[in-house]
Amino acid sequence: MVAVSKSYDGGAMAVNSISLRIPKSSYCCLLGPSGCGKTTTLRMLAGHEIVTDGDILIHNRNITDAVQAKRGTSMMFQSYALFPHLSALDNVAFSLKLKKVPKAERHAQAMDYLKLVQMEHLAHRMPAQLSGGQQQRVALARSLITRPKVLLLDEPLSALDPFLRVLMRTELKRIQTELGITFVHVTHSQEEALALSDVMVVMNDGKIMQAGSARDVFEKPSNAFVARFIGGHNVIERPGKTVAVRADKCRLLEGASGPRLAVTVLALEYQGPVVRINLRGERGEDFSVIISDVRFFADPPAVGETVDMSWSADDEWLLETA
Repeated sequence: MVAVSKSYDGGAMAVNSISLRIPKSSYCCLLGPSGCGKTTTLRMLAGHEIVTDGDILIHNRNITDAVQAKRGTSMMFQSYALFPHLSALDNVAFSLKLKKVPKAERHAQAMDYLKLVQMEHLAHRMPAQLSGGQQQRVALARSLITRPKVLLLDEPLSALDPFLRVLMRTELKRIQTELGITFVHVTHSQEEALALSDVMVVMNDGKIMQAGSARDVFEKPSNAFVARFIGGHNVIERPGKTVAVRADKCRLLEGASGPRLAVTVLALEYQGPVVRINLRGERGEDFSVIISDVRFFADPPAVGETVDMSWSADDEWLLETA
């Protein structure tokens, strides 16, 4: 994408001159709060939204004005949008039927893709007879059978329960790696983006705040918005600068040397192997510390207690300021 913008009547700017290169055969997640422009960006890639300015290229071919069928993309919708009167097999084979592929041939191809998503044993069930996770696998197979250069996924895991969500993101990554197709996946889940991304793109207010590997974005956030949105960081004002310090690098220690702040314990969240301690600074800032369960239960702080949050200056990451 080169300087791509999308504006609507009345001047509302949904996407503001974004440029992004997604390497071939990579898994890219577009991440950001509601209204940041991530879904509009996905829809412009699919051809469901007209680009106001800029160009979109896939494998060096400009597809900005190409019709949907000629773009080399396929889109998997959040709702799955399966045909209720067709079996799983016929749902997957539907695009081949439109192309007049003979029934035996299209069913054979559809079964291959159902095997890829581990749904061949339910090929003849109707969508109403499938669970949400099973419907999602059928929708994925239906998107893949067109053999797109780029598969577009609009919050595909949001309707699943937490257990299935983890299972399906593992499956998505496996399939993407196995097929070598570029996946562009819109999500509002930081955890999902960190788990899946070769390229993570954080958006806000129609702009790209930061793009890079998941590790780089997490460990080296470019600004306070990224640090706060990705989570796991404390944004701290120090003399003349703003820094991010990972919550798991902070400690609650009295008399610690180095930088520290007086904070009040707001809440304690037991998360199994770790405990998250939510804190409030003297000026109303929100902070958190993440420590092991063993360390926490050895000397647990009390809600309402005032303590010192400390960290090492070596763990500070300098943030850009406007």
